[in-house]
Amino acid sequence: MTRLVLSSKILDGLDFGAPSAERDIGRGLDKCFVESATYNRVHSGAKTVLLGNRGSGKSAIFQVLAKRERTAGNRVIELSPEDYSYELLSSTMAAENAGSWAKHGAYAAAWKYLLYVMVMKEVARKGMRLAKGGGAEISAYIRNNHANVQMGRLSVLVSYLKRLENIKLGPIEAGAKTRELDRLYKLEEIHSLLPALRKVLDRQRVTIVVDELDRGWDSSEDAKAFVAGLFQACVSVNALHGNLSVYVSLRRELYDDIPALYEDAQKYRDLLETIRWSEGSLLELIAKRIRYSAREMGYDAQVLDRADDLTCWNAVFAPVPGGPVDGSFRYVVDRTLYRPREIIEFCTTVLEEARDRAPALPLPFEAVRWAERGYSEERTKDIAAEYRFQYPGLLGVFEVFRGRDHTFDREDLQLLCLELVLGEIPTNGTSSWLPVRDPDGLIEILWQTGFLTARPIGEADPVGGGPGAFIGMHQVQHLNLAAVQRFQVHPMFRAYLGMRTE
Repeated sequence: MTRLVLSSKILDGLDFGAPSAERDIGRGLDKCFVESATYNRVHSGAKTVLLGNRGSGKSAIFQVLAKRERTAGNRVIELSPEDYSYELLSSTMAAENAGSWAKHGAYAAAWKYLLYVMVMKEVARKGMRLAKGGGAEISAYIRNNHANVQMGRLSVLVSYLKRLENIKLGPIEAGAKTRELDRLYKLEEIHSLLPALRKVLDRQRVTIVVDELDRGWDSSEDAKAFVAGLFQACVSVNALHGNLSVYVSLRRELYDDIPALYEDAQKYRDLLETIRWSEGSLLELIAKRIRYSAREMGYDAQVLDRADDLTCWNAVFAPVPGGPVDGSFRYVVDRTLYRPREIIEFCTTVLEEARDRAPALPLPFEAVRWAERGYSEERTKDIAAEYRFQYPGLLGVFEVFRGRDHTFDREDLQLLCLELVLGEIPTNGTSSWLPVRDPDGLIEILWQTGFLTARPIGEADPVGGGPGAFIGMHQVQHLNLAAVQRFQVHPMFRAYLGMRTE
């Protein structure tokens, strides 16, 4: 293996990137972006709904996609968390039990209306030539109906919803109500403009990106109808023209928390792309950022490009003393759930610790141990917060494992879980879900959230650990958990919980 030597002077400029893709895009994200098969399927339009856990890289894919579309001269519309407020929706809209008021269909219609209006406003912006091909009709409609620049996107959505709600719940005779609802659901107000919009799209590509739908998520009736309606609207709008694409991202656990999406999974399955990372792709991610930082500091690009990913890693992080050449990388990656944000945060914390205590490259393995406790605490609390709507008080369940041995036989784990569900070991804030579980159900939850790993009987670790290895939810798509007899708490949580590992 070629050895790469980097001067300690690079320490001040070494940058693994920001945990947030929105901030990272200005720090060279597109230059050290890992163009995975997932990205290529999204970029090609084969997949338009992106699912992944928090920190898995959904926003990074959308940020790079948007930047490259703009660079190619195409129009991009980005909906950010400021464009939707679940709290406002819940306080504004009437509840479904207030009358004959099916929110899923209403939100789908309102979303289609908003998406079409946004596209028409974008193509009617100053500088666009729309006189030909019926484009003048679009300009006139936008001028006459949406000239108020102070009216935000959420206001347009809510306004359309209120029109539907007022008819649904208002004192209107049945025949008139049916006709008016049919008109609104069919978007008759703008339906005649769609042929003109198709002609405009013949010569102008438009991409809409809807990201971070989890920001402010409250698991309310309106929040679920909001997202379910968006999914249905995207399918419809994407069918209008090949030059119009609507992309949506959503955290996996929120997708599973919306019954309408779960029930309609057959309709969306061909559009869904779930982000998955491996040890190799995470190593590639960090190595690209090391090369980028070194190149920015004046290192020879050819020398950097000749060094493979592990060589780049070892130029910054020294191997475990007496261990294999990839020992320090495996130690770090084993303390992640294979999410880019995690390995970026861990590596950045190691770098910050070492700058003050051992400012030389490669950083000693002790620096990894210095950083581990703080990283473990942050990730444990973040995972509990990630599942706060499905499993409130989950951090208290994690705390029950504090100071215990990190490995459990199934029988011992079941007994501990039985004490938890019966309340013999008290926890705070878990009354809505914990008492209704059985021990095996709680084990399943702890596996699904990444807290537990399992040792399959007679199976090999899919990432090369060999027979007898403990594997996590992030490493396999399917596992017969009922047959597992040995479990471990994932290494990411152990340092914070002070678990015994010997």
